[in-house]
Amino acid sequence: MYRPTRYGRMMWDPFVDFRSLQREMNRLLDGFGATESRAVFPAVNLWSNGEQALVTAELPGLDPAAIEVSVLRNQVTIQGERKEESPDEKVVCHRAERGVGRFVRTIRLPFEVENEQVTAKYEKGVLTLKLPRSEATKPKRVQIKAG
Repeated sequence: MYRPTRYGRMMWDPFVDFRSLQREMNRLLDGFGATESRAVFPAVNLWSNGEQALVTAELPGLDPAAIEVSVLRNQVTIQGERKEESPDEKVVCHRAERGVGRFVRTIRLPFEVENEQVTAKYEKGVLTLKLPRSEATKPKRVQIKAG
């Protein structure tokens, strides 16, 4: 495979195809065989505008009292524990895909927030956090004086 050099000439590079194959294999195998330590839980979405950030986290089956949320400057941390479930001691588990144990997720926000005004709601297994932007970090318009 040929690739352009920084001078515009074409040069043969035998590793172009290998790098392309490696990228494709990494994409295909991403997450395959992930152990509990590599799995990312909970799944999180983050949106923001100039006024606030909105974080949603999927936490199905958890008691809201078992979830802790803390905010420090521009980071929000969600932590808790998912207990192991067993319908009966005499049954044999044939598949266990849902992770159990303690979890901690820290998300960096695009700006600092007003800690006192953060709200949290847990509904249908989804935690929703509304994080208002700190007034000190909002852009201020500067008056330009002539003269």
